[in-house]
Amino acid sequence: MNEQRSRLIDAAFYLGFGLDAAYTAAFSEFYGFRVWGNFAVVGYAFAFLHIVILLLTRRQGSRWIPVGYVVVLGMLVPMLVLVFKRMTGRDWGSPAHSMTAQPEVWVIERAGRLLLSTGSPYVDLSTLNRPPVVDDYTPYSPAMALLGLPNALFGRNVLTDARIVAFVVTLVIFLVILRTLDWPSLSIRPVQLITLTTFTTLPAAVAGNDMPVVALLILGAVLAMRSRPEWAGLVLAIAASMKLTALPAAAVVAVALAFSWRFLAAFIGGMVVFTGLSAAVNWDMFVDNVVRFPGNMAAVRSPAQSPLPGHLLEQTGPFGHTAVLILMGMAALGMLWWLLARPPRTIAEILLRTGVGLGIAMLLMPATRWGYLIYPIALLGAALYSWRPARKLAQVG
Repeated sequence: MNEQRSRLIDAAFYLGFGLDAAYTAAFSEFYGFRVWGNFAVVGYAFAFLHIVILLLTRRQGSRWIPVGYVVVLGMLVPMLVLVFKRMTGRDWGSPAHSMTAQPEVWVIERAGRLLLSTGSPYVDLSTLNRPPVVDDYTPYSPAMALLGLPNALFGRNVLTDARIVAFVVTLVIFLVILRTLDWPSLSIRPVQLITLTTFTTLPAAVAGNDMPVVALLILGAVLAMRSRPEWAGLVLAIAASMKLTALPAAAVVAVALAFSWRFLAAFIGGMVVFTGLSAAVNWDMFVDNVVRFPGNMAAVRSPAQSPLPGHLLEQTGPFGHTAVLILMGMAALGMLWWLLARPPRTIAEILLRTGVGLGIAMLLMPATRWGYLIYPIALLGAALYSWRPARKLAQVG
């Protein structure tokens, strides 16, 4: 009975995200999204049909085969198709109906070139002989430019596309996670939530920049509870130096480790190296790109305007903007109380607090995208896996 119920959930999972892929393939204005959707809908359909056959025949069969369908057809194939298509010239500045990569890819590769040549990954807007536009901004912390360094060093080719680099880096990080956990046996549900939702498969094909950050957050939690606070601090410093989104995770781990001086020293030192040195090269541009632009306080408004609650409320005017700030402040205080009143003591609890906190933040931020939900969904999926095993892990005293 439990097996049948699990398969019913699997079928609903693949059907739901398959419909999302079909909708994207039919109606998205972006070429890359449509290419992804056309392949992904087949992958999700094969996965759904596989589970339905198992349900109807009540045969014993692997639930991992559908995972392969989605990974191959929903992630790898469309990614490679778009990367090879990009080599034909459809790139920066192409209209939406022919873009083979989302702006994140171009921006990260440009950031890599700028970091290599100037020490700062940001365009100096004061040197432009025109008003700035959206594509002039890089709304990431300096370490994100590391994904663009292969392109800067070896030129544009299939292997230096920022999506390929991000995918390989993410895979390596997850292998480190599994090695740190002594190669545990995996269950399907967490793998589905981390890897197979459209919040992961679509970005992997068209952008890819959030995947390494998510992987680093999970690795940081694992290292913290495996009595390696220095490595946890360094890993989370790298994550926060790629996207400030990772800062709440560092706060959660700091509380979990009772503000271990080894963790704090490694985290602060890592932030100085991976963020501070580059930010100091052009501090004004760092603040403009990483703080003002995502907060809609720069000369150009952020294009991240998905109709989530925070954005919709902010659009109502000054009252809505104030209300968003108040709600975010209340949410932050609530999370702080939750952390201090019941400090996390396991990997699962760290991931749960981080996932809930980031999920609330994504819903309330005035400039936000549906794609940002990859963070809470993947982190909660990882927490689902580690909930029971985590209680057996050594704690840091």
